Amino acid sequence: MYKIMIADDEGIVIDALRFIIQKNFGDTCMIESAKTGRSVIELAEKFRPDIALMDIQMPGINGIEAMKEIRKENTNIIFVVISAYDKFDYAKEAINLGVLEYVNKPIEQNKIVEILKRAMKMVDKERERRSNDLRIREKLEIVVPVIETGFIYSVLFQENYAEDTDNYKSLLGIEEDSGFMMVIECGESSQNGHFTNPIGSGVKVQSFYQELRSIIKEFFPVSAVGSIMANKVIVFIPSQVPSVDTEYEERIELIENTRKMVRLLRQKIDVYFYEKDYPIETEKKFFERIEDGDVNGAGLEARRFFDWMVENYHEQDMDIRLKTLEFVLWAEKIAYEAGGMLYRFTARHDYLGAINSMTDYEELRSWFLDKITDACRNIKSKKQESSLSIVEKAKEYMQENYAKDLSLDEVSKKVNISPYYFSKLFKEEEGRNFIDYLTEIRMDKAKQLLSEKNLSMKEICIAVGYADPNYFSRTFKKNVGVTPTEYREGKLENEV
Repeated sequence: MYKIMIADDEGIVIDALRFIIQKNFGDTCMIESAKTGRSVIELAEKFRPDIALMDIQMPGINGIEAMKEIRKENTNIIFVVISAYDKFDYAKEAINLGVLEYVNKPIEQNKIVEILKRAMKMVDKERERRSNDLRIREKLEIVVPVIETGFIYSVLFQENYAEDTDNYKSLLGIEEDSGFMMVIECGESSQNGHFTNPIGSGVKVQSFYQELRSIIKEFFPVSAVGSIMANKVIVFIPSQVPSVDTEYEERIELIENTRKMVRLLRQKIDVYFYEKDYPIETEKKFFERIEDGDVNGAGLEARRFFDWMVENYHEQDMDIRLKTLEFVLWAEKIAYEAGGMLYRFTARHDYLGAINSMTDYEELRSWFLDKITDACRNIKSKKQESSLSIVEKAKEYMQENYAKDLSLDEVSKKVNISPYYFSKLFKEEEGRNFIDYLTEIRMDKAKQLLSEKNLSMKEICIAVGYADPNYFSRTFKKNVGVTPTEYREGKLENEV
């Protein structure tokens, strides 16, 4: 089937061309027509013709301008110009637009038929080329993931597959000799890398695999994406061996890029399959509060979830007990991995006996809340210990280097965490942001130096990390209440 568009302001010409096409090509052609330049452009956008028979002189937008607009949206369309004007300028512009033929009116039937046959052969050839391209792409969609998976295995198991790595790199166009490994893990409920029903989720996500690959490639174009193994996908991101100066910056960029990718994956790919009315938001909040070490918040969500179970499945005694045990085990797993609890193999030997021996739901609820509270407190304690260590290290560095042009990025690099997380952590622990703390250090030091008579104002300004004396003076007054000069004079008066 060929789509043919006729553009002419004369109805008799449209009818004549339609008759010739139907007589010689019958039902193999779909025909649409328009009489003005604007309507031709609009028709072309909607009809998407393979061949267009175009008049040059039409009301409004002329044929040449109309062809230019149509070509922008339909690069493969074949134009045939039919005009009563045998003008060189028109013919030249038509040739520049890739017009197949420039035909003068009156129309000769044999000529039109011969031109249309040529045009149809060109359409057939282009369709065959597109079909071949699609077949190749379809094969690549199958072959490339296999090659990428093979490459990942060759990197992971270098002792056995080292000789294959160069071949894989050549096939995939990877030039770098180093890189990062990233593992994407999915599940029914995500709690900072911990998932429920991992195998079931892996089966479900198989149907989203191609979309998952395309999203990963959007953020990491030259990456190798492995196949789904259980509920995990391993990704290799090629990278040159970084220097000492670039390692931190590259790592931060990689982290930020990955965070954006994960957000898009969550938006685009839905792998959560729950029964109707299942309180998934309560479950998510429950584990989020546990990760944060929020004792009160986790306790609140635990009560809500337990109440939902009892209200909706009061007769399903064993299911409620098992779900309670599942939540406790996951909460403790988070605590173990956060370093808040010491793992002992026999630590849970009495859990099954305990929940089976309980005679009512109130007893089970109490046991549940006690275990959750213990896990949260352990996580909170470990977080505070870790946070204090990082913040104290940062404060020590700031105390020693306040005279430099210190930045948030520089200090976060020194404690080896991202600027975003460092800024958040510092404010949580100190109750003020990074720049306010640094300013306080500088102001305290400036007050000490202003008490010394032998230093000029400019020397003091530079000594406490400010390059501009005017800015230093404004900052000092804002934080101390008086200008540096007034502060020095007041000190001297007190000494006298």
